[in-house]
Amino acid sequence: MKFKNIFLTTTVILFLINGYGEDSVKIGFNYPESGSYSRQGLDQFRAAKMATDEINKSGGILGKQIKLIIKDSKSRVAIAERNALELIIKDDVQMIFGGVSSGVALGVGKICQKRGVIFMGTITASNATTCENGHRHTFRVCFNAWMGAKALGKYLQTNFPNKKYFYITANYTWGWSTESSIRKFSNTEDDFEHEHVMTPFPGATKKDIKAAIDLAIEAKPDVLVFCLFGKDIETAAIIAQKKGLNKKMQIVAPILELSIAQNAGAKAMEGIIGISDWNWTVPYKYNYSVGKKFVKKFSKKFKRYPGWGAATAYTVLNQYKSAVERAKSFDSPKVIKALEDHEFTLLKDKQYWRKFDHQCIQTIYLVRCNSKQKVIDDQFKLNYFEILESFDGEQLAHTFEEWTLIRKNAGKKTYLEKFPEEK
Repeated sequence: MKFKNIFLTTTVILFLINGYGEDSVKIGFNYPESGSYSRQGLDQFRAAKMATDEINKSGGILGKQIKLIIKDSKSRVAIAERNALELIIKDDVQMIFGGVSSGVALGVGKICQKRGVIFMGTITASNATTCENGHRHTFRVCFNAWMGAKALGKYLQTNFPNKKYFYITANYTWGWSTESSIRKFSNTEDDFEHEHVMTPFPGATKKDIKAAIDLAIEAKPDVLVFCLFGKDIETAAIIAQKKGLNKKMQIVAPILELSIAQNAGAKAMEGIIGISDWNWTVPYKYNYSVGKKFVKKFSKKFKRYPGWGAATAYTVLNQYKSAVERAKSFDSPKVIKALEDHEFTLLKDKQYWRKFDHQCIQTIYLVRCNSKQKVIDDQFKLNYFEILESFDGEQLAHTFEEWTLIRKNAGKKTYLEKFPEEK
């Protein structure tokens, strides 16, 4: 009888450790409900809830219903890090996802690595997220600055060779990463000839951005590059249009996203060139059935098209579910191994989680903002983007050799952290 009791106790402990002891699984959603990137945050929130409802109605993950534990990061690193610790220690979440700021992603990724919890970054385009600050427990679903700049550089070198550039850049990791990457692939690394100015982040004011644009006007560039995002680039686009800059020079926005375009307005956005890895027109242009179904369902529910943030959140939750079910466990190392080098097709064509850096490799699109008339003729007045060209993500991403060199130069090991059994 004593042996039987010990056996039963051990079985119950193992049952709980493997995550089968309760009928729900807690997942942390750490996103900007407020702050500079709140509009992209709302998009993520809506799609996260939609994905959660769909997964729960289909039986959950390994029979467990998802319980989202939600925190507002405000796109501020200290707040996001505190949220992550609370989600892990107090709420005992199995995974954390969400966010728009790369600064936030770096901070949360570091904490999740120390605590052994998977972090799936949604919008975090700084190269550092999966390069010098990459971790075994961090995965990035969106493209990075290097990939976007390489695609953009092909267009710029063809259409604006030997022209003068001016950069207005948000003063944090994504801004720095984006500017340096575009400079490299557009042959504008001489910052004496191709000037730049930094704007505060977070908290840039209209006055800050206007002052930066005034400096750009004095420089008289042929190409004006806004390494800005969220409300900052909305403000910049509006000011630039009012000053007539979109008729005097080509304006470039490294990331073009629906909420930004809508809030800046069709008049301000017309003709701006940029990069996207997903927007609502992609599944229709290339006939991706699941993507079209997602757009239709989201549009019916929220009376608008889903944006980039929505696609990232929806993809991450579905991919986590898929990995857990392949691993047959919520154990982080097992789930990580199930994700590594896994190919999938969801809202677009084939993507995969590259093993050596956990970057999601996928098709990238060069896009241009439509005329005001095309925008307002749409049922939601949201037909902002024309896809000009698509690029194979494998050809754009850092090679293993490039990634290794970046890690070495940063004093990091040339591989992500190993699990005890791998050492």
